[in-house]
Amino acid sequence: MRDTIRFLRRGEIVELDNVGPTETLLDYLRLRLGQTGTKEGCGEGDCGACTVALGRLVKGRLVYQPVNSCILLLGMIDGAELVTVEDLAQDDRLHPVQRAMVDLHGSQCGFCTPGFIMSLFTLYHAENVTQTRKTVTDWLAGNLCRCTGYRPIVDAALETCFQATDDAFTWRANETREQLQYLADSRDIFVGDGDSFFSAPATLDGLAALYGQHPDATLIAGGTDVGLWITKHLRELPKMIWLGRIEGLDRVEDSPSGVLIGSTATYTATEKAVTGLSEDLGELWRRIGSKQVRASGTVGGNIANGSPIGDTPPALIALGSTLELQSVEGSRAIALEDFFLQYGRQDRKPGEFVTGLFVPRLSANQAFRCYKISKRFDQDISSVMGAFRFTVEEGLIVASRIAYGGMAGTPMRASNAEKALSGAELDDPSTWGDAMKALLSDFDPLTDMRASAGYRMETARALLAKALMEISGTAPGDIRISSRRGADNDRAA
Repeated sequence: MRDTIRFLRRGEIVELDNVGPTETLLDYLRLRLGQTGTKEGCGEGDCGACTVALGRLVKGRLVYQPVNSCILLLGMIDGAELVTVEDLAQDDRLHPVQRAMVDLHGSQCGFCTPGFIMSLFTLYHAENVTQTRKTVTDWLAGNLCRCTGYRPIVDAALETCFQATDDAFTWRANETREQLQYLADSRDIFVGDGDSFFSAPATLDGLAALYGQHPDATLIAGGTDVGLWITKHLRELPKMIWLGRIEGLDRVEDSPSGVLIGSTATYTATEKAVTGLSEDLGELWRRIGSKQVRASGTVGGNIANGSPIGDTPPALIALGSTLELQSVEGSRAIALEDFFLQYGRQDRKPGEFVTGLFVPRLSANQAFRCYKISKRFDQDISSVMGAFRFTVEEGLIVASRIAYGGMAGTPMRASNAEKALSGAELDDPSTWGDAMKALLSDFDPLTDMRASAGYRMETARALLAKALMEISGTAPGDIRISSRRGADNDRAA
């Protein structure tokens, strides 16, 4: 066991033995080191002013990803290379991204500038990206400029980020890989004592044993929600267990039957696999948070958290996904919809944790659609999330799975609407009416700051009609905000 965390910065290994269980990376940089280039803005991972880059080995490749340091625990950078805005310039030579921002006047008040530069640094080092304005705006969706200075920032990215890399991080990449390989040991981490600690087990058995001893501990994977418990709710969380070092828990296995997703696999790591299951699922993934959130946030964490407005559970429920759980007593698998019992309560026994998820592939006679409705298109919490899988034989809907988020205290299937849709004719909209009415008995939504109950119900009914219209081919042209590639490829016949 190791009682320190270790990471790489400026070519040197940093080792810390005084790591508080809820100490954030941002606080470490600003309060301990006095390095205030990284800014504190929203404190919840929305504005991007606190963005830094983490370098990690992914299948032997050195990959830099942007993260929100305001909600990332300091202990979670163990084994990574940390890069902040202070690290980019070499002697008197600005980094190419910094130079482009200066030359093209990409900085106005300057508060958000370091975060933009760090996001662009990761784009500069990204592989297989297309040089388009859309690529840049997607990459910068998690960075706010309150001076509305986006045009010169995007111009700086287009001029710089798609050229061959030529910076100190490229020059010493081989050395960095060797150092990161050295840091990747297989020891458990435990910093603190039995009453207050940050821990990072290296194996599932180690996690099961530790969590069995401390069932009151907080499990953290990506921290994109737990971080807000600390920064916004000001909760005391004295025992923290990070799952990010457990070998194999980040697996993504694609097979003819479906995709197996380990509970610490991030949205970034799973995006390609889920897009292969459905273009709609891939578009949903792209709209979850920002690049920073998707680089840290995990699919398993989104499920285990049990939020009624989590984006992924309705879509995964509609696809018939199965959840894996484990404890010192063994493992078990349950249907994903059975995991959510009521608001804030899941079918998880003391000492039990989520280890993975299996998402089955669509059969030839099935079609799937999912839609996220939110006030902002990018980086927003959904008001209503609707997901639909229809099984069609000879023009008749013989089975359906319909799931919604934001309509109840948990992500939930619309069982009455599913029954009412059985036997409906795909090409005859008049046979869909009973299912629309049945939704009224499936849900009794609440009114909150995101939407009224009436809006939610009307939207849920409209989304069901939209899914049926798209699949049947009766939709009036393109009714998507964003184009849907290969929309006709999964139409059931």
